[in-house]
Amino acid sequence: MSTVDGPGIDDLIKIGAAAAALGVSVDTLRRWERAGRLHFTRRGNRRYMSSHDLAELLRERGATRTTSARNRMAGIVVAVKRDGVMAQIDLVCGPFRIVSLMSREAADELGLKPGDSATALVKATTVIVEGR
Repeated sequence: MSTVDGPGIDDLIKIGAAAAALGVSVDTLRRWERAGRLHFTRRGNRRYMSSHDLAELLRERGATRTTSARNRMAGIVVAVKRDGVMAQIDLVCGPFRIVSLMSREAADELGLKPGDSATALVKATTVIVEGR
């Protein structure tokens, strides 16, 4: 919901959430703002980015991808379980747990171990969205 005076609070994303979505640090976003690459709205001591600007920046950053997956979540590997043929990689991406099942060969090639940074790319034919 926007107002005549500018974006409404529902259109604004906190700087921390924007940084997480982009896979960069809050400090990086502050540097980008100083460089004129983006603009934040300030409400009190807090910085917010418009949801439209964040979506545009995500599209721009995605233009260099060589994959068709559009859902990317940066995270930390918390567990790696391997058996003879398959492997399970558990990631924590913000407040979410993402589990990937893959061949053991692929897991060995990635060489992931708990504590490593990794990005989960999700491409699904069905995505169920649940309201709050």
